[in-house]
Amino acid sequence: MYSNRWFSVNLADVALPDGRHLDHFLIRLRPVAVATVVNEANEVLLLWRHRFITDSWGWELAAGVVEDGEGIAEAAARELEEETGWRPGPLRHLLSVEPSNGLTDARHHIYWSDEGAYVGHPVDDFESDRREWVPLKLVPDMVARGEVPAANMAAALLLLHHLKLGQDALP
Repeated sequence: MYSNRWFSVNLADVALPDGRHLDHFLIRLRPVAVATVVNEANEVLLLWRHRFITDSWGWELAAGVVEDGEGIAEAAARELEEETGWRPGPLRHLLSVEPSNGLTDARHHIYWSDEGAYVGHPVDDFESDRREWVPLKLVPDMVARGEVPAANMAAALLLLHHLKLGQDALP
């Protein structure tokens, strides 16, 4: 029905198990690559940004679409550097999620590294109000307060919290 570089909107004829058919819109999206760094002090590199669609502010990880011919981990590293000014060390896959699989085929692939090097002011500094190292121990309360509104980001941060702090983080 509509297509551009970023997405396409399609109308599918869905056959239900009982034989009935219905029309269902679906949005096809490019894969999204996401990355962050957790430093030796167990702080995670986050961006504080505004999302105009929901008119909300929140903490996020650096993210963007995978360009044609680009590997997913390569895209994650590129986005992290462009948006934060930090080049990650070797990236590890954390998780892949489908944030809205009833409407889109979007897949978000999230990576992290336990090392990074500051290479200069971020090229895409306009994408966030600020970039900060936030203690992982604060993540569960931040998510509970709604300071991490994006479900994919909340899932990634909670998993990093669990992996890095584990039992030490329990009250």
